[in-house]
Amino acid sequence: MKVLYLDCYSGISGDMFLGALVDAGLDVKILRRELSSLGLKNYSIKTARVRRGELNATKLDVVLEGKSHTKRRTLKCITSLINSSGLNSDIKKKSCEIFKALARAEASVHGKSLKDLHFHEVGDTDSIIDVVGAVVALKALAIDKVYSSSISVSAGTTIKTKGGVIPIPGPATLSLLKGKPLSRSDSRHELVTPTGAALLDAFVDKFAYFPDMILDSIGYGAGTNRLDPRPNCLRVLIGEAKEAFIHDSIFVIEANVDDMNPVDYEYLVEKLFEAGALDVYLVPVQMKKMRPGILLTVLAKRDDLDRLSAIMFNESTTIGVRFYAASRKKLARKISSVKTRYGNVRFKVSYGPGGIKKAVPEYDDCKRIADLKRMSITKVRREAQKSASRL
Repeated sequence: MKVLYLDCYSGISGDMFLGALVDAGLDVKILRRELSSLGLKNYSIKTARVRRGELNATKLDVVLEGKSHTKRRTLKCITSLINSSGLNSDIKKKSCEIFKALARAEASVHGKSLKDLHFHEVGDTDSIIDVVGAVVALKALAIDKVYSSSISVSAGTTIKTKGGVIPIPGPATLSLLKGKPLSRSDSRHELVTPTGAALLDAFVDKFAYFPDMILDSIGYGAGTNRLDPRPNCLRVLIGEAKEAFIHDSIFVIEANVDDMNPVDYEYLVEKLFEAGALDVYLVPVQMKKMRPGILLTVLAKRDDLDRLSAIMFNESTTIGVRFYAASRKKLARKISSVKTRYGNVRFKVSYGPGGIKKAVPEYDDCKRIADLKRMSITKVRREAQKSASRL
């Protein structure tokens, strides 16, 4: 599973988000090609390597020409623009969802309906490019899950916008940050823009320290303001998550048996395993009229249901079986062979968070060596365990 971690130690904005992903390996040509289908004119996407504090980073800018880009667009205008483009349907849907969330946040703080709302800065061409570009970027990078640190925000100061002077973080920004972990910064600059907050709201699956992962790439997206000595950047980490468990589904087949010769169970169990049963076990139960019986349980794959059920009917006295699907978690596992002074022994090695969890020698190999060497199986197993450190 490919994951993206956002380190928002200096906040987040749309251009920082895109700049960081380009710095981490996103081909900017993909952005330009996909975004050209929006039909927006007289703009260009520029990237440059810049210095922010002690860090080298990528600064991404949407360069505009003319004043037509700053007109106040409505939500309907923006969603119509997106839906009439040649973008992938998933990208259209996600982009429109982000602008709807922005519109709801703006409408709630200004006391307006969505229909009457006109976007200010977030309706500009560069903001549209930032939002849609972010969706395009995650699709292009095949990101499955997004994690984020707590979000650094400035407080106690104001900023001048097209709509007037507002405190920062802005009211719409704070509305989008509800339920998310914030940390206060001493910076007097706006660290989190409405677009940046909307991207966090739309993409982040979990706010936490970055997950166990095999790190593939790192990117730094530069902000516009210089906040020395703090490097004003968004840092991103991209890699493959190390899953704690493997998830799958199996089927459980059961039958209650109270009139079968106990010695016949050995043959039944043997046949079930030969036919592909994942596990078979017998549990003593007390049945009706206090008759002692056996609960016969078989764990199976879906494709083996009919074959295993037929064996249960043919090789036992049951006249009915029941089955149901069950979800399970299991550790990743593999079979590895270790050379011991008595011979090679295979181990079933199970992995989980933090590495090897269990290393168990195969019984058949230990038994074979014990018979061959005419020694106790306990001694063979003990010798094998000494060699397990080499796994």
